[in-house]
Amino acid sequence: MSAAKPLGLFRAAVGLLALAATPAAHAQSQPSVSIIRDTEIEAILHQEADPIFVAAGLDPRSVQIHIIADKELNAFSAGGQQLFINTGLIMATKTPNQLIGVIAHETGHIAGGHIARSGAAGHAALGPMILGIGLGILAAAAGAPDAAAGLVFSSGYFAEISMLGYSREQEARADQAAVTYLEKAGESGRGLVDFFNNYRYQEVFDDEKKFPYFRDHPLTDDRIEALESRVDQQPHVGAVDSPQAIAEYAIMKAKLEGFEDGAFQTLTDYPDTDQSFPAGYARAIAYYRQTDTDKAIKAIDALIAEQPADPYLWELKGQVLFEAGRAREAEPPFRKSVELKPDAPLLRINLGQTLIALNDPARLDEAIDDLKRALGQEPDNSLGWRLLSQAYDTKGDGGMARLAAAEQNFYLGQMLEARTFAVNAKQLLKKDTPEWRRANDIILASKPTPDQLKALGGAG
Repeated sequence: MSAAKPLGLFRAAVGLLALAATPAAHAQSQPSVSIIRDTEIEAILHQEADPIFVAAGLDPRSVQIHIIADKELNAFSAGGQQLFINTGLIMATKTPNQLIGVIAHETGHIAGGHIARSGAAGHAALGPMILGIGLGILAAAAGAPDAAAGLVFSSGYFAEISMLGYSREQEARADQAAVTYLEKAGESGRGLVDFFNNYRYQEVFDDEKKFPYFRDHPLTDDRIEALESRVDQQPHVGAVDSPQAIAEYAIMKAKLEGFEDGAFQTLTDYPDTDQSFPAGYARAIAYYRQTDTDKAIKAIDALIAEQPADPYLWELKGQVLFEAGRAREAEPPFRKSVELKPDAPLLRINLGQTLIALNDPARLDEAIDDLKRALGQEPDNSLGWRLLSQAYDTKGDGGMARLAAAEQNFYLGQMLEARTFAVNAKQLLKKDTPEWRRANDIILASKPTPDQLKALGGAG
């Protein structure tokens, strides 16, 4: 999708030099993946997955779940406790328990240290670039659509990572670990068994015809039978999904379909005769995708009347209005979303961007405050740094604007650009202040040559 036509989910393309999770020939046919950010979906996934991470002895705050906008059925793990899940896999599951089972299996690979893949495993350098944005709403308003959104990448992403292709031994270990984690978390392992049984036929296909997940997680009858035998012996084998888990799962799938599928398909799958909350949510997004702003707002207002304390409905309302060029009307719903969920960085970034778009100098300090608070929680959010640079530049604070631009490029892994902005920032910032020192740190982290260091030293 183009940056001029954002999807509604915060999205960025991640260029991959090679997808080590797949054979080399297959990797070359898939040069990039698109990672999306959505506060609500991330919260739902973590609410379900965090007990699994705890059961595996992992700190849930250290395990990052990334959602890939790809209809292929796939999921994989990477170094640094990173879990990647395709939207296609989420949509392919039929119950929350099936999705939790897959997450538990992948957690088994993470906790089991299966990152070192045998054979000719490629390394993938994650170099973010912009594909399109929704949550970031819109740099088109600022006249810079191509700069509208860097994605939130931790510094570890800029190192090379190995994506997994697993041996049958590792698969069996991850299966058994998953059963253990699910049992400790009070969840049934039936979901994982059922998910694998749904795709048992994948074993008969050659690699080119298999879903990516099963190229790297090969199924065998013996493996499924061993898994099922262990699951059936667990005390929680009969546990069922809670009503809350079922409701949130339905919302997540409706929201993904609304943003990822065409509006016509969404309206077909969620007709007006379906008066459930998830269906209304999906239809509201479909109207927004059709650029029918008034109809979308009417649908969202109906949902808000039903659930007035839902921050994500207010967020969606603000997004629809902002992208329709109605920034002044977008401010109140974005502000409401932040009031309802003040600890969500992406919601504050929405509000900060909207305040900047108002072109009111009196609102810039508030925008800067919101952006700095968001960056305090997600210091590697390159979109936040770009907006902060814009706000400082509008205020006429060239030093801070350049420092924020240096931070943006640093977290995007663009070290030459980061160094250039940091050097310029140092010339404008007061010497020996924390900001001046941070600019110096970025310069040193950019690995300058000895000659460049000597020149920098000569310049003070």
